[in-house]
Amino acid sequence: MTDANHPPASEFHRLTQGQHDDPFALLGPHRTKDGDRQVTAFDPGARQMWAVIGSDTHPLDPVADTPGVFRGKVPGDKPYHLRGKAGEESWEFEDPYRFGPVLGEMDEYLLGEGSHLRMWEALGAHVMTHEGCEGTHFAVWAPNARRVSVVGDFNWWDGLRHTMRKRGATGVWEIFIPNVGDGALYRYEIAGPDGTIQPRKADPVGFGSEHPPANASIVRDIREYGWSDGDWMTKREAMQSREAPISVYEVHLPSWRRKDRGRPISYIEASDELIAYVKEMGFTHIELMPISEYPFDGSWGYQPIGMFAPTIRCGLPNEFRDLMNAAHRAGVGVILDWVPGHFPSDPHGLGKFDGTALYEHADPREGFHKDWNTLIYNYGRAEVSNFLTANALFWLEEFHADGLRVDAVASMLYRDYSRSPGEWVPNKDGGRENYEAIAVLQRMNTEAYGENAGIMTVAEESTAYPGVSQPVDQGGLGFGFKWNMGWMNDTLEYIKKDPIHRSYHHHQMTFGLVYAFSENFILPISHDEVVHGKGSMFGKMPGNEWEKFANLRSYYGFMWGHPGKKLLFMGQELAQRSEWNHDAQVDWECLSNPQHAGIQRLVRDLNHLYRDTPALHARDCFEDGFQWINGGDTQNSVFSWVRRGGPDDPEVVVICNFTPKEHGAYRLGMPAAGTWREALNSDAEIYGGSNRGNLGSVEAQDGAYHGQPAHADVTLPPLSTIYLVRDA
Repeated sequence: MTDANHPPASEFHRLTQGQHDDPFALLGPHRTKDGDRQVTAFDPGARQMWAVIGSDTHPLDPVADTPGVFRGKVPGDKPYHLRGKAGEESWEFEDPYRFGPVLGEMDEYLLGEGSHLRMWEALGAHVMTHEGCEGTHFAVWAPNARRVSVVGDFNWWDGLRHTMRKRGATGVWEIFIPNVGDGALYRYEIAGPDGTIQPRKADPVGFGSEHPPANASIVRDIREYGWSDGDWMTKREAMQSREAPISVYEVHLPSWRRKDRGRPISYIEASDELIAYVKEMGFTHIELMPISEYPFDGSWGYQPIGMFAPTIRCGLPNEFRDLMNAAHRAGVGVILDWVPGHFPSDPHGLGKFDGTALYEHADPREGFHKDWNTLIYNYGRAEVSNFLTANALFWLEEFHADGLRVDAVASMLYRDYSRSPGEWVPNKDGGRENYEAIAVLQRMNTEAYGENAGIMTVAEESTAYPGVSQPVDQGGLGFGFKWNMGWMNDTLEYIKKDPIHRSYHHHQMTFGLVYAFSENFILPISHDEVVHGKGSMFGKMPGNEWEKFANLRSYYGFMWGHPGKKLLFMGQELAQRSEWNHDAQVDWECLSNPQHAGIQRLVRDLNHLYRDTPALHARDCFEDGFQWINGGDTQNSVFSWVRRGGPDDPEVVVICNFTPKEHGAYRLGMPAAGTWREALNSDAEIYGGSNRGNLGSVEAQDGAYHGQPAHADVTLPPLSTIYLVRDA
């Protein structure tokens, strides 16, 4: 306790006016020069005040001309609490200014250096026992603030009552507030460098939030959870390697399934229903569109404000852990969409957090996204880099996420992304690359893989930036996988065309193989392809009703046979006819139509075939896993190739016919003579097809053809994909 005998009246006046930046220098217990304990207390509503120890009360005297401030000697060293009175009403409370700091010197050092990888353990709102008292510790980074206070439903949202302690040069403010616990609402009231009170801010490291459109943070106690997914966690490295079958079901959880009165499915309900569905359908992973709290439903989570809070739309943090735990116990991995590229400018968010451009750039040429009306992180600031890196680790460690899919990487890599000349600032070398953002991505990947065995990170990156999925120590960005946006764009453009014109666009289906092994690719048909007037996957298909379904079946067959891991957005496995609507659920009713049910069954069977057949996945990312048989049959719009796994794995031949004409006795080169089982035919009756094919198998004869040592005459049904597996 410091020596504080007679502070000038002006100090108390600053305190009562909310202008004091060091309330702990005045309030709480202090030693006088004589060694006595003197307590100063402040309660704007009190007219009288006592310090209470057991059954003893010690009156505190009002300080002249500063209503609500009281001082007096309190004997001994035992903890005290305060009793206030106004008129006939009295109340008792613990004095938050009698408690020492919670953050230690190491926290200060690491936060100041920008190297606190578990920053969420220091900042935010933490329920704890401190100096023998239950309460919550609040800590927030606001280096340019003149004052920071915690306001909440526990103090009448009064910024004068719980002004925080500033921790040296770190710019971090903290306070322990007794008897505040899980479920309390709070915000930060911040006076900027000129004393102007900012819009009240949500906690950047808060673990919970109110239901939108309300936006206060909520204290959430996330200390304890009984994980039971140890078996998955020990084996997931093998389940997420380049050699593993990875088939991802992308889900916007609030609109996957709606419940009574249209509310989103809860985490607890999804733990049962979603996991069971994904397991039945044969997907290996779920990818959840952003779970981090966000204010606007229409952003789908891609404009997050609560980066450390699972959205309350579907439940509480531990209920989200229930979902993760259930997935792992079922052998299903979960990838979370992560958005470090920008944040919204909502007043309660990170923008001008302490009255200055703190998380963002001050210059709009660097700090503002015109496309999305959002703000861009100042990646070059050590504390911001630490905020993002720690946030990635938070989801991996606290919620056992198996991976992160990083949104809009291209917008981070280039300073001129979606900008005209004069609207961007070159890097120090005069170029367009954003060195600071690149460093953040490399740091995130290095720490994520280094700290969490077996995880995977995935980049949504649409340019030709080199080495996205190469290790950082080899000059890459360090991602495990990259979305193959070029493949997606080319093949969708092809399949949308009338078959009569496809021969002129044959290259759109083959060009992806030119670069297919330059990165570790995932083939994504994501939510972005079925919104904003693009039509559903079914709606993209040309032809009459039957041809639309057949085209889609053949396209999915092509996709699952093509090198690369797989990703399909919810509803696409049903051939849903309408675009995705985030305010409604997937069109489950369409399954009453046998054609839609057939598409669902096809996707399920493709997943199981892909998982059970090493030749279809083990060499997804390696050139020796693929060989064209005939990629140049433009006249017939037929594509054929071989997939290979290990030396002892049966080879697979994939043939696609993208015309509505059956090709009977189509001569095809084969890797070996013998019997080749027809493992899947997208034209089978069970999928809604015409049930034409090869009666279960094909016999290949010796005799070179298409550069292969053998050949076979194969029946290719119209608009179909066939898989032939070599009999062992």
